[in-house]
Amino acid sequence: MKVKVISRSEEEYTRERTSDLRKVQRNYDPLLHPFEKAKEYTRALNAAKLDRVFAKPFLAALPHDDGVTCLARNPKLVNSIVAGAADGDIRIWDIPQKRTLRRLVGHTAAVKGISFAPDGETCVSASTDATVKLWKVPYAPFEAGVVQDDAEAVFEFQGKNAFRGIDHHWDRSAFATAGAAVDIWDHSRSEPVQSFTWGSDTVTSVRFNPAEPDVFASTGSDRSIALYDLRRATPLRKVVMQTRSNALAWNPLEPFNFTAANEDCCLYTFDMRKLESALGVHKDFVSAVMDVDYSPTGREFVAGSYDRSLRIFSVSGGHSREVYTTKRMQRVFAVRFSGDATYVFSGSDDMNVRCWKAKASEQLGVRLPREKHKQAYNDALLERYKHMPEVKRIVRHRHLPAAIYRASKMRRAVTDSDKRKLQRRIDHSAPGSIVVKPERKKKILAQVE
Repeated sequence: MKVKVISRSEEEYTRERTSDLRKVQRNYDPLLHPFEKAKEYTRALNAAKLDRVFAKPFLAALPHDDGVTCLARNPKLVNSIVAGAADGDIRIWDIPQKRTLRRLVGHTAAVKGISFAPDGETCVSASTDATVKLWKVPYAPFEAGVVQDDAEAVFEFQGKNAFRGIDHHWDRSAFATAGAAVDIWDHSRSEPVQSFTWGSDTVTSVRFNPAEPDVFASTGSDRSIALYDLRRATPLRKVVMQTRSNALAWNPLEPFNFTAANEDCCLYTFDMRKLESALGVHKDFVSAVMDVDYSPTGREFVAGSYDRSLRIFSVSGGHSREVYTTKRMQRVFAVRFSGDATYVFSGSDDMNVRCWKAKASEQLGVRLPREKHKQAYNDALLERYKHMPEVKRIVRHRHLPAAIYRASKMRRAVTDSDKRKLQRRIDHSAPGSIVVKPERKKKILAQVE
């Protein structure tokens, strides 16, 4: 009598390393699995629904005594953020413990900007009281409990006019301030070492380029975005837009590109080499955009608006992938990504710094390997079936406050009306007589060298 047995050698089925793949006896012939696509689609649908069920982005609120006007993240520490308020109070927060490490006391008016030195041990702050102060930044102690202390400034720089923004050089012990003009300061000098002016009433913000540290950009109240180089005595060039830009941020991955937060409810991404046209227009806000900051990955950025919401955009996306609001949150004046791109911070008029998850449904803490594999599989399913109408509807749906919903509905009606009007003008005019400007060039008035 013959007995048929399955014979398998132990060497083929033993993994030498944990990362090796197990040999699986499976026939991938599609004829044997006729419902594979249908099963996958159902799993993708369930993954999309679960993603929305577990979307709980809000983590913590850190209170101040007045409206929060600016934020800064420490380049050397992931767990620390510094917030400046309208009463001149600056607080260094230990995020995991939700406690104040230091209150930096000294400013007598609203703090308009904070920036860290590259070593992460010192920071500079600019205020409307016409002073810039240099501070020492402590590390968070390991023991729990309240450790709040008051600290005085190490050095004070006296200006002639109120300051509106500040940014530290990426390499040197120098920083730039924005106000009546753009001034360059050195840590060891009490007077500006260099000044740039170019017809603007007030310069509202300034940011150094992360890859070419001597190049920096500023936004002005004359609706301009200007580029400068420390190696030259005069500004390089500027672009004038229809409405004013409030802030800008450089992309750390593509350092030629920067994104400007504009008063017309949109954000504009530019290539500094070709300012005659924007690379992208990012819409969805219904009021002026107040601040913008890039993720360290360079693939997305966060923006905060006067309409009491903050949104996360993909670099190449015209619309936001995420919107965060709470009932008590007021106008958002400052936003920052954390150093590991896991969290987002917002500072608003209601005297709070809020901490959010960058991915609303992400599971925090230590995860088991099977949980990581499951999450990766769900993400792959959503990526594969994101074009399907039902999946797309679930993934995109967000519940908005009534005021934002009504305002966005009205904006859509006005935009649709303008499109219809333009189309009728084209239909009833001679061919070629009406020149339609693309969206990326429509808001740009001039480029000045």
